[in-house]
Amino acid sequence: MSTDILSRIVTRKQEEVAEARKRVPESEMRSRAEQKPRDPRGFLKRLSRPGVNIIAEIKRASPSKGSICPDLDPAAYARQYEAGGAACLSVLTDRDFFQGSFEDLQAARNAVSLPVIRKDFMISPYQFYEAAVQGADAVLLIVRILEPEQLRDYLQLAGALGMDALTEVHSEEELETATKAGAKLVGVNNRNLRSFETNVSHSANMASRFAPDQVAVAESGIKTREDVENLLNAGIHNFLIGESIVRAPDPAGFIRSLMGE
Repeated sequence: MSTDILSRIVTRKQEEVAEARKRVPESEMRSRAEQKPRDPRGFLKRLSRPGVNIIAEIKRASPSKGSICPDLDPAAYARQYEAGGAACLSVLTDRDFFQGSFEDLQAARNAVSLPVIRKDFMISPYQFYEAAVQGADAVLLIVRILEPEQLRDYLQLAGALGMDALTEVHSEEELETATKAGAKLVGVNNRNLRSFETNVSHSANMASRFAPDQVAVAESGIKTREDVENLLNAGIHNFLIGESIVRAPDPAGFIRSLMGE
């Protein structure tokens, strides 16, 4: 995903939000979100537990890999993920670039008892209201596409709506921005969104930069138990894993192998 692709995604998100506002005005979506009974499953709480915690992802496609599993059954995969010992689920809801949807999020969450994060490109408060209405337990915030003030406001908005936030960084500068904004759950993307090169040791190299009260997550490129062990040795015990789990013939067994079982 080059910077051009990332720019295209953000531009398309702006269009999507404008289209959604025409269908359901923001004031109404906000009202729905604020009135919806909440049943938060504690995304951050799950990842604060000791041991290997895997956020297993429902992922049909990506801009870099193309189609991964277009006929994926989100409920069936979610049940396999839970059976394998996953701590949380991540569900892509971007339709144009990742072939995801809210239907995927709802089907996955309804099939299991795990906390679920809406993984998307959040650039407007409207999307937070949508996420709350759809029952998401957490949302993803990407520092690269947000201004520092936006990031701070969105962290507060997520909390006000009863959701946790996973703040994604890649560089030390972005981690500093996340820390200043008050982010407690921070994911280091091993994939450089500018060049799309992936280096699994990148999050390990960043681990010492975290504040004592922050919870770290390693994201992207994790494929083997050795990858997990190297990151554990660096002090990271939370892992967001998508493509390698989706492609595994036995997702539950693969998750157990990553956990060292």
